Amino acid sequence: MKTSLAITLGIVFAGQAVIAAEGKIDFAKEIHPILEQQCVKCHGAEKQKGKLRLDNREAALKGGKGGPSLVPGDSAKSEFLRRVMLPKSDDDFMPAEGEPLPKAQLDLLKKWIDEGAVWPVMAAKETAKVPAIPAPVLPADFKPSGAEQKAIAALGQKGIDVRPIAANLNWREANFRLLGTGVTDTVVAPIKDIAGLVDLNLANTKITDAALANLKGLTNLQRLHLELTGVTDAGLANLKTLPNLTYLNLYGTKVTDAGLEHLKGMKFLRNLYVWQSKVTEAGAKNLKAAMPNLEISTGWDLSSLPKKEEPKKEEKKDAKKEEKK
Repeated sequence: MKTSLAITLGIVFAGQAVIAAEGKIDFAKEIHPILEQQCVKCHGAEKQKGKLRLDNREAALKGGKGGPSLVPGDSAKSEFLRRVMLPKSDDDFMPAEGEPLPKAQLDLLKKWIDEGAVWPVMAAKETAKVPAIPAPVLPADFKPSGAEQKAIAALGQKGIDVRPIAANLNWREANFRLLGTGVTDTVVAPIKDIAGLVDLNLANTKITDAALANLKGLTNLQRLHLELTGVTDAGLANLKTLPNLTYLNLYGTKVTDAGLEHLKGMKFLRNLYVWQSKVTEAGAKNLKAAMPNLEISTGWDLSSLPKKEEPKKEEKKDAKKEEKK
């Protein structure tokens, strides 16, 4: 199963590279999803590690502590590309909290930069069509309970660091992805008592829908990574009680169009990733119609891949003759 999945993904990414090679890079479809999924968490409006932002072109060109991040037209001099191409063991490797980008994505980034790093800005008349989504407001007087501190300590003993998102704040983030397949529904259970959790990463773990029942009371949660897990439509029903969710990643899950129905009504949800899930184009359009402000990333449009032409009758006959020889 793992081998066939790897082969399938390899074919998909190879196809992406072929598409990119045939014409100019489409920032909205090919580059923006990569930046949103891999970079903005640490280099966006909410957090700027190394004083670097990668959520808009002006900030990316300005760079951070290390100087300009992008040099349009010259990928070899672009610090951003250099870092994402480093081995994971290197201290400067990006994304610091993730896995190395697939070669196909690296090739797309390189080609995009060499083409001038075109980064379109949405026209004012387009942005005026839909009111901006207000940001969720968390209680200023929040203090962790004894049960929360006990849960944090219990997870710490298992090697999971539930840490503050910034100094002198009680809001926390937890990353289970680093333990990967060692994380099961039972391991995740203590999070139900961590009311101060605003960022939760369960990607690439062995959790199932049962684990998501522990999220029902986490009303302050804003970012949730569920990519490459066993969650399904049934599990998403538990997310209805998360009023402040702004980011949800369902890449590589078995979620279908029916599961997206559970997300309707989440007034703060801004980014949704459904790459390589069971969600269809029709399902994504349906949700977008109900939630105009929601950016839905469906990944690569495989229907645009060049179809393999069937050999002509004469060619088939010649092939059979060769087999008989």
